[in-house]
Amino acid sequence: MAFAWWPCLILALLSSLAAPGFPRSPSRPLGKRSLLEGVVNGIEVYSTKISCKVTSRFAHNVVTTRAVNRADTAKEVSFDVELPKTAFVTNFTLTIDGVTYPGNVKEKEVAKKQYEKAVSQGKTAGLVKASGRKLEKFTVSVNVAAGSKVTFELTYEELLKRHKGKYEMYLKVQPKQLVKHFEIEADIYEPQGISTLDAEASFITNDLLGSALTKSFSGKKGHVSFKPSMDQQRSCPTCTDSLLNGNFIITYDVNRESPANVQIVNGYFVHFFAPQGLPVVPKSVVFVIDISGSMHGRKMEQTKDALLKILDDMKELDYLNFILFSGDVTTWKDDLVQATPENIQEARIFVKNIHDQGMTNINDGLMRAINMLNKAREEQRVPERSTSIVIMLTDGDANIGESRPEKIQENVRNAIGGKFPLYNLGFGNNLNYNFLESMALENHGLARRIYEDSDANLQLQGFYEEVATPLLTSVELEYPENAIQDLTQNAYQHFYDGSEIVVAGRLLDEDMNNFKADVKGHGATNDLTFTEEVDMKEMEKALKEQDYIFGNYIERLWAYLTIEQLLEKRKNAHGEEKENLTAQALDLSLKYHFVTPLTSMVVTKPEDNEDQTAIADKPGEAFLSLSLSLSASTASYQPPQTPYYYVDGDPHFIIQVPQKDDAICFNIDEEPGTVLRLIQDPITGLTVNGQIIGEKGGNSDSKTRKTYFGKLGIANAHMDFRMEVTPEKIILGNGAAQSTLSWLDTVTITQDGLSVTINRKKNMVVSFGDGVTFVVVLHQVWKKHPVHQDFLGFYVVDSHRMSAQTHGLLGQFFHPFDFKVSDIHRGSDPTKPDATMVVKNHRLTVTRGSQKDYRKDVSFGTKVACWFVHNNGEGLIDGVHSNYIIPELF
Repeated sequence: MAFAWWPCLILALLSSLAAPGFPRSPSRPLGKRSLLEGVVNGIEVYSTKISCKVTSRFAHNVVTTRAVNRADTAKEVSFDVELPKTAFVTNFTLTIDGVTYPGNVKEKEVAKKQYEKAVSQGKTAGLVKASGRKLEKFTVSVNVAAGSKVTFELTYEELLKRHKGKYEMYLKVQPKQLVKHFEIEADIYEPQGISTLDAEASFITNDLLGSALTKSFSGKKGHVSFKPSMDQQRSCPTCTDSLLNGNFIITYDVNRESPANVQIVNGYFVHFFAPQGLPVVPKSVVFVIDISGSMHGRKMEQTKDALLKILDDMKELDYLNFILFSGDVTTWKDDLVQATPENIQEARIFVKNIHDQGMTNINDGLMRAINMLNKAREEQRVPERSTSIVIMLTDGDANIGESRPEKIQENVRNAIGGKFPLYNLGFGNNLNYNFLESMALENHGLARRIYEDSDANLQLQGFYEEVATPLLTSVELEYPENAIQDLTQNAYQHFYDGSEIVVAGRLLDEDMNNFKADVKGHGATNDLTFTEEVDMKEMEKALKEQDYIFGNYIERLWAYLTIEQLLEKRKNAHGEEKENLTAQALDLSLKYHFVTPLTSMVVTKPEDNEDQTAIADKPGEAFLSLSLSLSASTASYQPPQTPYYYVDGDPHFIIQVPQKDDAICFNIDEEPGTVLRLIQDPITGLTVNGQIIGEKGGNSDSKTRKTYFGKLGIANAHMDFRMEVTPEKIILGNGAAQSTLSWLDTVTITQDGLSVTINRKKNMVVSFGDGVTFVVVLHQVWKKHPVHQDFLGFYVVDSHRMSAQTHGLLGQFFHPFDFKVSDIHRGSDPTKPDATMVVKNHRLTVTRGSQKDYRKDVSFGTKVACWFVHNNGEGLIDGVHSNYIIPELF
């Protein structure tokens, strides 16, 4: 049975509230109420509506925001929506002064080429990507002329999954200013009839919520409306900022007089199956717990706390065991034991005494668990009508014993042999989540990330509750032979209480009179078959209530489910099989206009008689991201030729001089461990320093050794912000608070005046407001290479807001300077001519050569021709290179 995060949406409406790099104003008293209430920096967001239409669990959502520029100059307006990771965007339109610019879904590579062409011509802003526990971020920014109006409209669709007995729409609302017409409206149509419907908001008192919220349901229809007035939106009676900053949650369930329900519309069918009242199938569960040194502290305490709570919920007919892995593998008992009160008490004592130690041997921990379950079944130590489950928790990658992910997967797959599911829980970000997910999926389970937070123990408990009550095993959904085609997954190892199985397909014969569906499964005491027969003519009559239905909803539900399952299968496929799955998913994505990991949405807006292009993208990674950024060039500074400065490789410093359409480069040869000052700006408070690393084993010959940057320190004294970057991890510090991120994820962290975006195993983009942007490129080498090791490259792609007092090995070149090259002649290397360069009142002998820019292609790079200055840049840099050596990274 598949699980997913719940449907969520965060809405944030932003105007340019403050100058880049500075915090936004706090709430301020109202005094006399202004005629321009809700106007911030000249921009009034006067209308926001979230319209949700749910038909048979399939949600069609439209987010519409309207704004007007009341200033006398052009202003930027941004539109942010955070979407469920399980959702597919289907449309986006931008309307400016009555002219609408639509989005078109294209194959990812086609869209990428169109976008890169536009970028090369300086016509777009950069992509903005973000994600959280359940969400991915969609952002659009556009400059609006004085007096002009703009409308953003985003449409997305998804299938609502049933979780703990209810469907849940979780909307986190964050307008960031008062909105004259703010509304959330949800219409729900369920042919089975609605049994419960509720709505609540975390950011508003029940008294205020009562007058702003209406909810009702009768028969098959339900309705929820939330319309807070401007006074109800205020954070205090005399404030002009909004209290709409929190969760708005709609939950509902349907009548279940029958365990199954089949619906057929326009040649497509959907079959929902969720029986109730069945006895629970006993389970044998082995918890495989990582106790390596990295689990030390809060993670270990939270894990133990969750396990103790889980023990309280074990049923006496269940069997269990604990397997702990670090460098070695230890077990609580040699075999499975029944969950009697005496054994549960003994287990509690064992859990309380768990301590962290050593390395991470995932392979042996899992193999011990699987073999224990297989042995118990073979020796009939557990009830015949019971099921087996392995739940593994780890916070890192295997680093002892069998540590190759593909070999661990092979061992586990062969040992389980399809007999029971494996559930993998990844604690934190410093792990290979794709490996955990792939291994779980091919063994009929799933992976779940446990976020390092104060509620990590509740996340662990919550997952266990989802799989704690199996009602059926070996579930198969069967349909008339030769009557259907293109069926979605119709066999599941388990049905868990509170969930739902959904199968969809196409009818070969749309004129058939009757349709029969059987569900077969093994229960706790006997085998069961549930039969649902549908009279096609009666079905046609019943579905003529079109008030809430969008006509082709079952066809789109089928397409959504099919694409979702094809993408899951693709994760473990290879060669021709993977190509076929990709082709099928791509064809459906394009046909039904879904933005999936294989497609992108392109929005083209004419600007000064030229097309301006932006792209919405959904990468297929553990953390999905969705992003779109579109910006006109009228109101924000965009240098016609942005100079760039970077240091990468050995380390090679490259300074591009746009006035010359040329570049200068130099090397710094220093000992490993040396820290160099790259940038220092006393006005903005920004500093960037880098620490040099050498080769493995240490080569002491300065003529042949290679050195690189292995650690970077980026700090902003005014923001009390520090970032330490290594090839292994990124540590962010705000004052005393500290958080650690991994290169294995795609994620964006934003706060006022700061944005940090990590693009999985490629690069990281750090922006301090508008005008200061750095890119850190990750270079990874073969782990067993005898000499080389991972290192970093550092690129300055925008520095126009840095002050004239900026200095450092790179920073000193942010200000315009000139040089002249003459007397080009044959050098000692016939392929590299020498020349005379006059720069900063020095006459230098320089050599023509080239370096690589790795921002776009980290494997091969792009060649950059430059004049090489010898002797550690002497004569080009101010002073000598040793002046830039500092004692510490910060």
